[in-house]
Amino acid sequence: MTRYVVFSHGKESGPWGTKIVALAEVARELGWQVESIDYQGLDDPAERVSKLVAAGPFIGRAPVLVGSSMGGHVATAASKVLACGGLFLMAPAFYMPGYEHLTPTPHACPMHIAHGWGDEIVPIENSIRWARACRATLHILDTDHRMQDQLSALCDLFRLFLLDIGSPEA
Repeated sequence: MTRYVVFSHGKESGPWGTKIVALAEVARELGWQVESIDYQGLDDPAERVSKLVAAGPFIGRAPVLVGSSMGGHVATAASKVLACGGLFLMAPAFYMPGYEHLTPTPHACPMHIAHGWGDEIVPIENSIRWARACRATLHILDTDHRMQDQLSALCDLFRLFLLDIGSPEA
């Protein structure tokens, strides 16, 4: 059975934004099935997590979860329930003011974070703190929160991440 890469978009974006389209193409090239959950209209992170968890039977075992900003929080919060096979997070919304206690603990799996030095939404220090606490691999890029000017680098990092995870057939 082919495994899935499941994308969770950020608060202000949609399920097939520029980053997700580019990363989905990388996953498909490597033989993975892809799905992107539509959270538009759901501002509550807990509701988004419930929606991702509800997709569990459809996406099968050990999916790779990918999340951007609030989607990084959602993917990480759902990772234990879904027993994910890997987490790839972009500028995840961890330790945000007033919500520090909601920062999730991940499922034990390969974890990579990409974050921009110039992120004006989620401070880079938040990802450094979380990566240190969870022993995640951290990639810091010279970019902002949206990372649009580093799309090629993100795709390269994601390709290496998926290759390290192994074959999508299992």
